[in-house]
Amino acid sequence: MRLLLAEDNRELAHWLEKALIQAGFAVDCVFDGQAADHLLQNERYAVAVMDIGMPRMDGLEVLQRLRKRGQTLPVLLLTAHSTVSDRVKGLNTGADDYLPKPFDLEELDARLRALVRRSEGQIHEQQQLGQLTLHDEGYFLLENKPLALTPREHAILTVLMYRRTRPVPKQQLYEQVFSLSDEASPESIELYIHRLRKKLATSNVQITTLRGLGYVLECSDAHL
Repeated sequence: MRLLLAEDNRELAHWLEKALIQAGFAVDCVFDGQAADHLLQNERYAVAVMDIGMPRMDGLEVLQRLRKRGQTLPVLLLTAHSTVSDRVKGLNTGADDYLPKPFDLEELDARLRALVRRSEGQIHEQQQLGQLTLHDEGYFLLENKPLALTPREHAILTVLMYRRTRPVPKQQLYEQVFSLSDEASPESIELYIHRLRKKLATSNVQITTLRGLGYVLECSDAHL
């Protein structure tokens, strides 16, 4: 899943970027509000993490502009202030969640995944399609056994799982799992799809190509 991280503390930003990449996110990292606002207007993200106190444009103004454009992207705000009035102001501006500093990385990861699930209309924490299960902690099980995936394979399969039975265009899939700094093209998606198909080959779950529409994750057992 592709994520925008906007944090002016560069040391914290680089630490978070590395940790979120290890957790399976593709991360675009910026250090001021104007850069964040520009990317939010021109790129596609699954979720955004923004510090409130950023230079050139604070996080609340970036959020306000985002909502005025009609964008429903889930946004989690980070701030050093943790008073009730600060939280209320952020939520009333359009934030979906709020996390005061310092915070636990596992909590941030869990909150982000919950925001993505809700934005995709998934009300249950654990997602399942046939013999494939996406646990609420972010790992996959195939026939009740852990499925070994690279971070990129995990990101692609996660997008397909959240949108299961609905086709995802190649370009959209690429935009969801690669960051701006990645040296890749939409065609590289085909390689990862090929690898995922091999790993799912023994199960009743498959990735089907729908010409002109994209890829769809589906179960061969019609009743599941």
